[in-house]
Amino acid sequence: MGKERLDKILGHLGVGTRKEIHRLARAGLITVDGEIITDSAFKFDPSLARIEVAGERLEYQTYFYLMLNKPAGYITSTKDRDGIPITALLPEELQRDDWMPVGRLDKDTEGLLLLTTDGELLHRLTHPRWKVTKRYYVELARPATPDDVAVFAAGDLELDGEALQPAELHLSPDPYKPDPYKVELVIREGRFHQVKRMFAARGNEVTYLKRVAFGPIWLPADLPLGGSRKLTAEETQALYHAVGLANAK
Repeated sequence: MGKERLDKILGHLGVGTRKEIHRLARAGLITVDGEIITDSAFKFDPSLARIEVAGERLEYQTYFYLMLNKPAGYITSTKDRDGIPITALLPEELQRDDWMPVGRLDKDTEGLLLLTTDGELLHRLTHPRWKVTKRYYVELARPATPDDVAVFAAGDLELDGEALQPAELHLSPDPYKPDPYKVELVIREGRFHQVKRMFAARGNEVTYLKRVAFGPIWLPADLPLGGSRKLTAEETQALYHAVGLANAK
């Protein structure tokens, strides 16, 4: 990449505001390739340089990625329009103005929500063309049946006059405690209220819904409700490969 201003690069990496970065530079706390840089307007190529702030090395990256275990009561938005946005759950070190949720979870739905700053990755992960799977744990008002499994798998359901792609309904996700009221559903598209409407079309009602996986990424058992963390390099690369993109940036 080309050369960019020091304050722009450090702002992108979340170090602070331009004023805060200016103060760090004036205090001699920023080095580039071992040289103290006191001018926050200094230009260099961050992809080729070693950057340290207060003795801590920073790794430059173009885009950012994280997962959130979304609780009920939050809207899948980064702006406070109709309720509390999911970004309110993020700790200070993960706060950014350019986060974009990958798809939506209803306000009363829990579970795995991915966020990224890469628009192309987001587009592919949510476009039906790429058929990225979304896996949900579902609790129902009435038992699911083998007939439901067959109808979902055949792609015989329609929403708003359009046929749905075939879906995988798994009865009793816990083989040691069979319970037809608790199932898992895997879909490859993400229409409005799709899971709830699919079961409604079969005369059933979803009483609890949780997304447990998005493509190759599963919700970790040790990530508490409302918790978040950055994606690992391996997880990020798996997402790119799932939609035909070569490498994460």
